[in-house]
Amino acid sequence: MARDYELVLMLDPTAPDERRDALAGETQKRIESAGSLKHAEGWGTRKLAYEIRQRTEADYRFYRFEGGIDLLDQLDHTLKITDGVLRFRIFKVDERTSTSAPPPTAQPAGVSARAARAERRAAEPSPEPEAEAEPAEPEAEAEPAEPEPEGEPEEPGDETSQ
Repeated sequence: MARDYELVLMLDPTAPDERRDALAGETQKRIESAGSLKHAEGWGTRKLAYEIRQRTEADYRFYRFEGGIDLLDQLDHTLKITDGVLRFRIFKVDERTSTSAPPPTAQPAGVSARAARAERRAAEPSPEPEAEAEPAEPEAEAEPAEPEPEGEPEEPGDETSQ
């Protein structure tokens, strides 16, 4: 019996764009060959809640499809052993539910935070080199002050021995 499922695929953002697109295309073809694809969407690069394989971001791809257990087994096996897939999740959904878009991010889709920071730095004007600075005069070294003893000063001859 075929049911409706959603697949969220998280791809390694350091992989080349062509490789990520190829992985997404292969996944889509596998779904279409053994089921029916209802919706496919790229959500872009997003920050992860926690690191996965030393990555703090992932390229998210979303698929809504109808299929059977054999398709789920194929997807599970293939995505587990495919390089470039950080994580994936398949959810069983009610066919009457609508497909919801992900929450918006601070940066545009496909732009990592690191790339956005690099662009901002490149857009900032570089500081102008200063004219020859005059050498600073060395400061006179102050002699360290001796700490004062605490309590009353002792006078010679006031020592008591027991």
